[in-house]
Amino acid sequence: MLAKSVKVLLVGGAVGILSACSTPCDAPGRLCAPISSITSTPTAPPAPRPAPAPVRAEPQEEPAQTFRVDSPDTAAPPSIASPVAAPDSAPLSGAARGVAPIRIGLLLPLRSEALGQAAAALRDGFLAAYERDRDGFVVSVIESGETAQDALASYAQAQEQQDILVGPLARSAVTAVAASALVRKPTIALNHPDGRGKPGETALPPAMLVIGLSIEDEARQAAAWAAAEQPGARALIVSAGAPWQRRSAAAFAAQWQRLGLPADSVELGALNGYLADAELVQLRARVQNTPPGLLFAALDADQALQLRVALGNELPLYGTSSLNPGAGRGEGGAAMDGVRLLDLPWQVQRDHPAVMVYPQPLAGDGRRPSADMERLYALGIDAFRVAREIALHPASRFRLDGVTGKLSVSFGQGAASFERVEQGAVYRNGALAPLAAPEAP
Repeated sequence: MLAKSVKVLLVGGAVGILSACSTPCDAPGRLCAPISSITSTPTAPPAPRPAPAPVRAEPQEEPAQTFRVDSPDTAAPPSIASPVAAPDSAPLSGAARGVAPIRIGLLLPLRSEALGQAAAALRDGFLAAYERDRDGFVVSVIESGETAQDALASYAQAQEQQDILVGPLARSAVTAVAASALVRKPTIALNHPDGRGKPGETALPPAMLVIGLSIEDEARQAAAWAAAEQPGARALIVSAGAPWQRRSAAAFAAQWQRLGLPADSVELGALNGYLADAELVQLRARVQNTPPGLLFAALDADQALQLRVALGNELPLYGTSSLNPGAGRGEGGAAMDGVRLLDLPWQVQRDHPAVMVYPQPLAGDGRRPSADMERLYALGIDAFRVAREIALHPASRFRLDGVTGKLSVSFGQGAASFERVEQGAVYRNGALAPLAAPEAP
């Protein structure tokens, strides 16, 4: 998922700013410039571009202004509609058709000390996807502040010059935009607003779609998966008290209850991220006296390994992407064999057709970036694909077999809706192997 999930990967004081991400991000350290004109119409078809080199998912110095990814020519703003090729002819590029490109603005806090690395990873994935399907589109990457006030100002200015907006990224910024009266154009938020799913929450504007990664959504899907494989079983939900772990445990418990199944919960103490040995001994005695039907671990990968060693491998154990520290980073070996979890196809299904066509990101040392940064890179890829589909078909329902999961989207027909079904996986011989995708919750 984000050394231990997102808690160790990003340094800074942005606790909870990206708290809707599928990787844990409660520990220390997780997430405007003038906007130049972007109404461009190239006078000739753009020259073919070489295949993109691997994108480095690391913070980069950006100019203190909006920068373009296409040519700076100007033209009248287009409507959000699919360009139509001339009849009785082969498909033409947008420039050859004389159609102004659809303008996509990507709003990210690239200069944020806390969130700059996450924003850069997401940007790199977005641009990797844009390189594959750029015809008829022009992308501008726009620096936005991470505070609610800065994000609103950036969003309002960008909306005047873009046809579709992707962002913001910070949770507080998404909350501010969602609660404002500003949203007039298609907007794809990269995080969930505060209070999602709680009584009295503010409805999203019809033009806003939320596609952020969510540990709660993963936990609910894990509950449906476990219930299907272990019918009628009593679940024991184990967490360690971090805010993201409590949210994950609560989401699993609520879904389990909706399914009419019994569950018990236990919260273990942790020091420096490691579970207390004395409490593990007590938990082992409890499990031996009253065995549950299965375990759900709202824990990180190292803690889940401790739990597995303490309790043995007889009980089925389910979890979320927090149990996957990334390729080559796990030290559990065979002790984790049989553990089932949900994660993105990008992380556990490298031979997936959609995954294979995009370049793999590299960190500054030439190695793979952290698991959390890879998940944000993957989110960037799917964010462009969703934005492209909405731009071409403004009022539609569609499905995408994405690198973050199987996506179902409804947009432009009343309230927008989005669902992501992630990939199931199981540890075998110390490595993760994909399983048949579980049913949607």
